[in-house]
Amino acid sequence: MTPQDIRRPENVVAAKPRLLNDNTMHYCPGCSHGVVHKLVAEVIEEMGAEHIAIGIAPVGCAVMAYNYLDIDWIEAAHGRAPAIATAVKRLNPSRLVFTYQGDGDLAAIGTAETIHAANRGENIAIIFINNGIYGMTGGQMAPTTLEGMVTATTPYGRRVDLNGYPLNITDLAVRLDGTCYVTRQSVHTAAAVRKAKKAIRQAFENSMAGLGTSIVEIVSTCSSGWKMTPADANRWMEENMFPKYPLGDIKNTVSK
Repeated sequence: MTPQDIRRPENVVAAKPRLLNDNTMHYCPGCSHGVVHKLVAEVIEEMGAEHIAIGIAPVGCAVMAYNYLDIDWIEAAHGRAPAIATAVKRLNPSRLVFTYQGDGDLAAIGTAETIHAANRGENIAIIFINNGIYGMTGGQMAPTTLEGMVTATTPYGRRVDLNGYPLNITDLAVRLDGTCYVTRQSVHTAAAVRKAKKAIRQAFENSMAGLGTSIVEIVSTCSSGWKMTPADANRWMEENMFPKYPLGDIKNTVSK
């Protein structure tokens, strides 16, 4: 292979998505958000949907998603992204409309909006980052925090008798007639990244085809909130998060 061959576009194995701009991300080292941002940018670009995509990002670590992906964005109040996405999609049915939410946002203050949008079968895609903790506000317990997990507000671990059980909202969404695709993925390995990208692509295509609500949960790490190195956080996620939130498609009414 000559140097000229290496420079040819058809020989490029990996490249930065055109829709991912040059702004320095505020995410902590090892955070899964940056990887998922890249996947969203790649999928939108490959679909040729950059001029019709509208992302809805609420409060939380993803609050500044608009600063990194060069598409149209709407900032929602905490937890209200599915409600905003419902209005946007109904008014603009030809647009690709998706939400990008963390577990504290989607599964706590936004529980009602999430459940009812999915139950109505709104033609939106929901990307759900689940790291089992409130990351942006200091590492407090979230609805998805595991039993026994230490956080800023559960210094001795989450107690079921005091704090209740971890909320597996993705499994709840499976039971709703309005959901057409519910999947749980991760981005901790190259193989997992490929599966997560495929899941996001299917969710976006379902939205454009008017098939109902798609939910893509990404089981993620929070190195800062968990007080671990990125490598240790990945290991801890595999050993502790995956047994509670196992990866794979949970519901798929559309064959791909």
